[in-house]
Amino acid sequence: MKLIDNWRQAWRYLSVQAMALAIALQGVWINLPDDLRAHIPDKIALSVTAGILVLGLIGRLFQQRGADGETLR
Repeated sequence: MKLIDNWRQAWRYLSVQAMALAIALQGVWINLPDDLRAHIPDKIALSVTAGILVLGLIGRLFQQRGADGETLR
């Protein structure tokens, strides 16, 4: 297994950002106090996380450009 050539710029990819957001959302969900979590159905938290991951998957399919206009690979 080999890293991609521009692995240091991987944080710019929409797919990587979506996965990081999904992980952060699940971390917040786990650390919410039980009384707050009781007001939000589990299905909503799981659906939002799944939706973010699907958007990340879709984002990975499209060619992306950085702020300087250079194509990210």
